[in-house]
Amino acid sequence: MVDYDMTAKTKPCIISCSVLKDEIQQLVKQGDLDVDLVFVSKYFHVDYILIEENLRKIIQQNLPRSPQGIILVYGDLCLGPNNEMKKLAEEYGIVKVDALNCVDCLLGGKGKSLQADPKHELMLMNPGMTGFFENIKEKARQEGVDEEALKGLFSGLKGIVLLDTLGEPDKDREELEKLSTGLTILETKAVGLDSLKHVIVEAMERNREKIGKNIQA
Repeated sequence: MVDYDMTAKTKPCIISCSVLKDEIQQLVKQGDLDVDLVFVSKYFHVDYILIEENLRKIIQQNLPRSPQGIILVYGDLCLGPNNEMKKLAEEYGIVKVDALNCVDCLLGGKGKSLQADPKHELMLMNPGMTGFFENIKEKARQEGVDEEALKGLFSGLKGIVLLDTLGEPDKDREELEKLSTGLTILETKAVGLDSLKHVIVEAMERNREKIGKNIQA
């Protein structure tokens, strides 16, 4: 057992995928969240094993230093389809947001992304995902996969819905168009940050309740 050391944090710690980094940092900047932040690279998302290895490492590093608890901002599906992420949170005794994936977080969690795209025909993307897909394209090129083959991966989709989270729709659209996915940007949807804030605050409240019960016990 590791004791809390002199660098112990006085705030709850959020561990999140960096695909939501800009949005969460903006919530902190606005004063909507009073937390310490740790981000895990979104580029691990191509490999469940890499995500889990790095998440475990980060959680283990921060648990002894986080007496105010850890809130995991990852979706249920981010480690696989069988509640692997929930099981990981339970294993370490930490609280996870109630959401399926990062898009679901931005839309308010609890499966709201399924309501937005019930037939799975759309690619719902926030600005943070542009860099992620850029990285996938670059790795594919290095492995000899050509542009047309990459576009074929998205051929079953109707198009892209760009989620405007930070009020920069023109900039985000321009960056997205550079990806040349072969998909049309069907719509720019202004979602802002309120829904993401709600998802995180709800998890923070559950974290406070958990800590309170532990103290009473």
